[in-house]
Amino acid sequence: MFGSLGMPELIVIFVIALIIFGPKKLPELGRSLGRSLNEFKRASNELKNTLEEEVRIEEQREATAKAQSAPAAPATGSRTDEPIPTHAADHTA
Repeated sequence: MFGSLGMPELIVIFVIALIIFGPKKLPELGRSLGRSLNEFKRASNELKNTLEEEVRIEEQREATAKAQSAPAAPATGSRTDEPIPTHAADHTA
């Protein structure tokens, strides 16, 4: 649940917090800790989503740049580097 903290360790921490802060202040501290953790989790998720979006946009830019820099394929059947075949017609009849 909390990494390497087991149930006995959590009970000891709770008892020490109860002794230090008292029973009236402990629920308020728990709520504020819960809110803080929730806000931290929300900020972490927002940062993660922002980074993933930036990576996706950069990949799209790279793909677009790659597609634009690729040479255009020649049209089929219209190659100008091949000689036009000529057939010698024998008109000696």
